[in-house]
Amino acid sequence: MIPIKSLQHIGIPVSNLAQSEPFYQKLGFKTTMRKPFDYEGGKGTCIMMELNAIVLELYQFPDPIIPSITSRKDGHIDHICFDVDDVNECFRIAKENGYNVLEEAPVHLNFWEKGVAFFNITGPDGERLEFNQIFK
Repeated sequence: MIPIKSLQHIGIPVSNLAQSEPFYQKLGFKTTMRKPFDYEGGKGTCIMMELNAIVLELYQFPDPIIPSITSRKDGHIDHICFDVDDVNECFRIAKENGYNVLEEAPVHLNFWEKGVAFFNITGPDGERLEFNQIFK
């Protein structure tokens, strides 16, 4: 069993971060992180927004990807993320137990103060589940 601590965040790709951020701020969320990321040869932007114990990850992919986001009819939530203490151990357990792991190894990003590492698996209906360690 993969040792999950808690639900960490809900990932939502957006087509226009400049519109989405104030929308969620009106609901009471505060932006607590903003970082660029590389994706398929372009630059995207990711923000984390928090309200009480709820964390949303809003991210805008590079321009060529935006039409695939706006054309979605359902399923705008892209993934749910679980908080883990040791992403490498969780990755090993996922591989040993035959889960459909989407990455070759945990991916490191320069998010938060000291970075994160994550990997994803898919569930029975293709739902994406992320396991993420925030380094402290």
